Amino acid sequence: MPSALTTEHRGPALVLTLSAPATRNTLSPQACAAGVEALATAEADAAIRCVVLRGDGAHFCAGGDLNRLRATRTRDDGSGPDAQRASIDQFHAFVEALRACPKPVIAAVEGFAAGGGFSLALACDLIVAADDARFVMSYGRIGLSPDGGGSWHLAQRLPRALALQLIWLPEPVGAAQLQQWGLVNAVTPPGEALATALQWAERLARMAPNALASAKELVDAAATQPLRTHLAAEREHFVANLFDPNGLEGLQAFLDKRPPRFR
Repeated sequence: MPSALTTEHRGPALVLTLSAPATRNTLSPQACAAGVEALATAEADAAIRCVVLRGDGAHFCAGGDLNRLRATRTRDDGSGPDAQRASIDQFHAFVEALRACPKPVIAAVEGFAAGGGFSLALACDLIVAADDARFVMSYGRIGLSPDGGGSWHLAQRLPRALALQLIWLPEPVGAAQLQQWGLVNAVTPPGEALATALQWAERLARMAPNALASAKELVDAAATQPLRTHLAAEREHFVANLFDPNGLEGLQAFLDKRPPRFR
């Protein structure tokens, strides 16, 4: 039975749950396609101010289903490589949708985030993880290389040698260590990652959504832009947000010494 992705509204957040507890929530093309659709729904719905991604049960996501990978590898009609490319493309569409979503996306990680599951968590804007959560780029154990943007995100955020260590020597790393390296934002007691992520979602929901989207776009562009280009982008975002109704509301609320009511 392939994994599924379910959705639930929790206050201002849309919670996406990868569900295949018997296999530690392995990925499937169906779940990834559902994730892309759910993120499009979240973007279009003004009532949804944040997205939280989690796994069903004790674990976040174990990555690819090895039985499905083996079955694809052993097809005798020659269709295996193209079938696997299509499957990875669907996974990558989910990763790109997470990155492109203008609303904050928080990963709530319990248990293992392995292989593609680790890549999926890295694609989120923020990671909240239980202190007994374990992250591992498990591809090397089975003779494979990363997908889901795992190597890209690690290379963007860590020194080259450390990124290669995580990929070449696939040993589970705790949430506290990843927090020290700047990959995890908050560490919680076991079982509380989702609750903390939802608390963060409530805080983010009280902020101006257009300003949050601008900040995400600017941060994502910073690594590939020269300073002058980036300064021009900051200028245009600032002016657009100042002249948005939320800009006036934020200024007036500050001067009135009251909480802002952003739309």
